[in-house]
Amino acid sequence: MLDQTTSNSRAWSTLLLIMLAIGMIGWGMPATGWAYQDAPADAAGAPPAGDGAAPVSQSFLSWMIEASGIFGAVLLLLSFLMVAIIMMNVLQVRRENLLPQAFIEAFEAKLQGKDYQGAYETARNDDSFVARVLAAGLSKLNRGYGEAVEGMQEVGEEETMEMEHRLSYLALIGSIAPMIGLMGTVYGMINSFRTIAESATQPKPSELADGISTALFTTLEGLTVAIPAMIAYSLLRNRMNRYVLEVGMVSEGLMSRFSSVGKSSKSATPSA
Repeated sequence: MLDQTTSNSRAWSTLLLIMLAIGMIGWGMPATGWAYQDAPADAAGAPPAGDGAAPVSQSFLSWMIEASGIFGAVLLLLSFLMVAIIMMNVLQVRRENLLPQAFIEAFEAKLQGKDYQGAYETARNDDSFVARVLAAGLSKLNRGYGEAVEGMQEVGEEETMEMEHRLSYLALIGSIAPMIGLMGTVYGMINSFRTIAESATQPKPSELADGISTALFTTLEGLTVAIPAMIAYSLLRNRMNRYVLEVGMVSEGLMSRFSSVGKSSKSATPSA
């Protein structure tokens, strides 16, 4: 368990460094194209009619960042968090962590040699999912095979719940990201209608563009975060369920050798 804690700490530290690096890169993106400059004068030296100023040509990225505002910042933070959660689950939901072949072979060799105490020590000293399930079953084998199976099921359900808990954050991000985008959509449309209401004359399209661009960009960004989150959640959940089912089949197959053990049978019972 200590090895698992250390491994998780290292994984979280690595993901935090990656998130900070991405955040620094994203913070430095909008570098140019946000100011206005005076429009060139005509041949007579007089400025052209109108506002007297022309906007500097903006890149699509800087326009999107400016229009998105606080809603875009929140969705950007959610995207970093989504990537970190996906990476964490990809690293943890692997066969090497849940069902390592080396452990299965070592455990089965102990059983074939009738070294049941050695099999229990092998399971207790391994940190994989299947090892914890088998260790729980062997520790209750002196109470009978039925009690051992129940102990294995309890540990299996606990481990499965923990993995589902980590995955549930992806589903949460996939649910709230479109809602944040919708909030930005409503906010942008309110700004556009406010411009229309407060204008004494017919407003120019450029005056309505800010609110409309906020509405559309936040919707786009919310869906951009939500769609990958839901896809990753579905794929990782299916992967986790497949491994959990395989762990159950392997552990029950190995423990079936003790099916004749009763409460009065002590010869094959390891000491905790």
